[in-house]
Amino acid sequence: MQRLILLLVLVGCNNPVVSNIGNEYKGAIYAFDPLGEDASPDLDPLIRTDAFDCTTFVETALAGGNVDKLTEIRYKNGEVSFLNRNHFIETDWLPNNSALVENVSSDYALTATRIVTIDKKSWLKKVHGIESDFQPVTVSLDYIPYSNLKRIESSEPLIVLFITGKSEKSDKIGTDIAVVHMGFLLPNGMLRHASSQYGFVMDTDFYKYAANRAKNKDSLGVMLVRIK
Repeated sequence: MQRLILLLVLVGCNNPVVSNIGNEYKGAIYAFDPLGEDASPDLDPLIRTDAFDCTTFVETALAGGNVDKLTEIRYKNGEVSFLNRNHFIETDWLPNNSALVENVSSDYALTATRIVTIDKKSWLKKVHGIESDFQPVTVSLDYIPYSNLKRIESSEPLIVLFITGKSEKSDKIGTDIAVVHMGFLLPNGMLRHASSQYGFVMDTDFYKYAANRAKNKDSLGVMLVRIK
């Protein structure tokens, strides 16, 4: 029944392929970290289309379900290994996919800046027990505070990243993080995402979803990312 309810007809986009991005995966179950390298330390497969978390859903939809394209998105220079994976949206995924995406938040509203330091060495040691020589990386992320967020007028889908302040779990995972969720903002105002709350890929009203996020004092706003 849920799958039938979620089968919405998306209108308003010029490109029927892009406008329906991820549509074929609606109803697929939510599974945390479902992809890996088919090798230790992460034996999960390089691709699945039956289960997603929020990041792998966005990545797989961007790749059109093509494993080679997915590999280019998930790994620096497309070289498959656990240490080479774009684990952090802030310092790995965004810069390593700069040929594919760009932050366009300032095109839609007055922005603020979240400065975040990703300590991948500490994270790898604390969460995975892996020793490495990565150095901490600090980046500035421009985002739209929830107080500045108004209706977004775009003829094409945008990737939306949900930004938080310093995470309460930073000590547990060994690093600060800023991006806590992601999905596609569709031209009809729907958010298409893999929802951990409901347990599957779904469409939901973006503005209601953002308003609920804004109730959390640690939630800061959203970054809007254009697909080139």
